[in-house]
Amino acid sequence: MPGIGGVCSRAAVAAAIVLVLVGVLGAGAASANVLLVGTYNGVAGKYSSIQAAVDHAKSGDWILVAPGDYHERADYQPKPRPQPANEPAGVVISTPNLHLRGMDRNGVIVDGTRPGSPPCSKLAADQDFGRAGADGTPLGRNGILVWKANNTWVENMTVCNFLHGSGNTGNEVWWNGGDGGGQIDLNGFWGNYLNATSTYYGGESTAASYGIFASDSTNGSFNYSYASNMNDSNYYVGACQQQCDTTLSHVWSQYSSLGYSGTNSGGTLVVENSEFDHNQDGFDTNSQNNDDWPSPQDGSCPNGATSPITGTHSCWVFMNNYVHDNNNPNVPGAGVASAGPVGTGMTISGGRNDTVIGNRFENNGAWGVLFLPYPDTETPPPDAPNCQGGIVSNPSNLCLYDDWGNALLNNSFANNGFFGNDTNGDFGEITETAAPTNCFNGNTDPRGVTSSPPGLQGEKPVCNGQVVPPDTNPELTNQVACDSQFFAPLVPTGSEPCTPGSNYPRKTHVDMPPLPTSQLPSMTNPCADVPKNPWCP
Repeated sequence: MPGIGGVCSRAAVAAAIVLVLVGVLGAGAASANVLLVGTYNGVAGKYSSIQAAVDHAKSGDWILVAPGDYHERADYQPKPRPQPANEPAGVVISTPNLHLRGMDRNGVIVDGTRPGSPPCSKLAADQDFGRAGADGTPLGRNGILVWKANNTWVENMTVCNFLHGSGNTGNEVWWNGGDGGGQIDLNGFWGNYLNATSTYYGGESTAASYGIFASDSTNGSFNYSYASNMNDSNYYVGACQQQCDTTLSHVWSQYSSLGYSGTNSGGTLVVENSEFDHNQDGFDTNSQNNDDWPSPQDGSCPNGATSPITGTHSCWVFMNNYVHDNNNPNVPGAGVASAGPVGTGMTISGGRNDTVIGNRFENNGAWGVLFLPYPDTETPPPDAPNCQGGIVSNPSNLCLYDDWGNALLNNSFANNGFFGNDTNGDFGEITETAAPTNCFNGNTDPRGVTSSPPGLQGEKPVCNGQVVPPDTNPELTNQVACDSQFFAPLVPTGSEPCTPGSNYPRKTHVDMPPLPTSQLPSMTNPCADVPKNPWCP
């Protein structure tokens, strides 16, 4: 990834040590077998499909996959799978403690297109929209689905063109601890050296949804991975009970509505040394009143602990990242994700106690960073509390999540706000209730920092828990509504959503750029830590 630097966090180092120790111990376990898929260096493995190897694997086993284009179709097999029927997938992993590793990141392709199609074909005739659901419409497909399987690795491969339909689908790699269940049922997940993308766009109803995705899961990481061309977000971590315990490190995110989305994801979550560019909205974490319960998004350390990174009670940390050129309206986009304000590097929407420190925000045409309230009109599942952590507002189906206690510290800004609309600039905030202050300190811009309202950095330099009056900031509210085209309920009925003269890029078409494979290195040694086998002697 171009332009990424910085040091690893203590959380990342600890996670790496745990990963290495578990890998070494697993490699030495007498019961661990290595199942080989395809042919590598002239040596044929026993299996021709990934799913066949998965079905024969036992806990602790390794599955190595040779370069090839694998049109996996577990969702078409008569064998029942443990996940809900509306979450079909090409590969389903439900055995814990499995290592699934490709021998070449760009050469091992788990392909959602029809068998016989060229790798990751963009042609409409080559797409596979899945088997029919109960209503007769195609369900869509997921790529690799890890269903409630603890301590599972997926590494060093490309997953493409698994598309959305009437089911809970369109996700390329998904660690699923029981989506919508309101509890953690997956502990331990690692995604390393992955590519997740789609080359096909035929409308939002079938566009790919999420690239690399963890829900209702805890204790994991995504490392050295790339994702693009999603109509929701490239990376997602959510519904993790304020105990995500997750790290994203050295990931790269491009060409999607949201470079990252994290609904109700709090506790310890570190995003570091990564790059988010050419998305509509580079990075977004938010609170929502939906099936990713419980809400809200809260970065407070569990049990009142102190973060070793921040030295405060904020354990949600975004650090040493490069967030730039997120000015792209011509991306896939559906639902609330499509309302991410184009030209924005980072949006914290209804989030609390998050720390944004030591990053570079450059060339984002609207704003570098926004702290905003989030007005949600969704309905949670019957067993979930309604509007937990929010305020039920008029109309009665609106749940308002305010933002507070967030820290923007020691970041460098350059050339943000060049769209030139009122309030465009480096950073801004809107708050709706009296609550603990957001704070702004040590941020720099060669031309002087710009904020909305002006002077934020001087007026709110310290996150000390002090309760401050709300700042509804009507000028910024108007501009965010205008940019996102999410007019109601952010502005009163009948009011003009855009100030005369306001101008933001609007979608004219959808681009689906190819993978930048020359910039996506494979694992240096895919045999590392693997028990002895014919491919790794």
